[in-house]
Amino acid sequence: MPMPALRRALAATAAAVGALALGLTAGPAQATEPLNYAALGDSYSAASGILPVDLGSPLCLRSTANYPHVIAARTGARLTDVTCGAAQTKDFTESQYPGVAPQADAVTADTDLVTLTIGGNDNGTFINAVLACGTAGVLSGGKGSPCADKYGTSFDDQIDASTYPALKTALSGVRAKAPRARVAVLGYPWITPATADPSCFARLPIASGDVPYLHSLQAHLNAVVRRAAEETGASYVDLAAASTGHDACQAAGTRWIEPLLFGQNVVPVHPNALGERRMAEHALGALGLG
Repeated sequence: MPMPALRRALAATAAAVGALALGLTAGPAQATEPLNYAALGDSYSAASGILPVDLGSPLCLRSTANYPHVIAARTGARLTDVTCGAAQTKDFTESQYPGVAPQADAVTADTDLVTLTIGGNDNGTFINAVLACGTAGVLSGGKGSPCADKYGTSFDDQIDASTYPALKTALSGVRAKAPRARVAVLGYPWITPATADPSCFARLPIASGDVPYLHSLQAHLNAVVRRAAEETGASYVDLAAASTGHDACQAAGTRWIEPLLFGQNVVPVHPNALGERRMAEHALGALGLG
């Protein structure tokens, strides 16, 4: 190559390298802002009964190992956790306990992500059904379906008549406060298997015929939660398939839900730490986060 052409080629190469270096060193890359994350919901979101306890709100029996904390740790989100044991939909707009603000107060126009479980405590659905069926199961020695025989469709009727409209109102209120946020409503993981397991009676004293009755009741509640979520523009995180085989009748290390008797949590018939981690993982997957 003639010398003038060689000099021009070298100069062009040097200029290109210089421009690349300038582009790489002109300034730091813009860091992604962390998500503003508000966690709402009841004891399944608060992880009531799991240690360590969040001492910032002892009345709520909230754990720092709940699924919102797992999600925040995986995503680097700025978490505002107002989950509270025994919360109902009304507690989104009312104070649940003295000194405990309405949960929806944690949601603002700057909120990017909201997660929650809610509805199971409205009408006392979970606690009333479990206690009623547990009592009936003990009295029947685990035989028959005394709970279903006595209560029939009453729990389901309350879910349709009261819980469903309350869910829509609560979720609509959250959407109105944070119209740009992603709102994820988690279904409740299975408490009972779909069919009776005689070996479970000592831990979950439900009569054999009432095990599918409670399972069906929970499926109905989850279906109503899904419907309310979809009708208000929220995402529904379906845990039905994922939690199959991890109900309260399973062995420790497999179950996500602790049984009524001889469990490992202070609060029975609630998720354990494994269950909370799995709830977080499925929510992250459904939302494409983490």
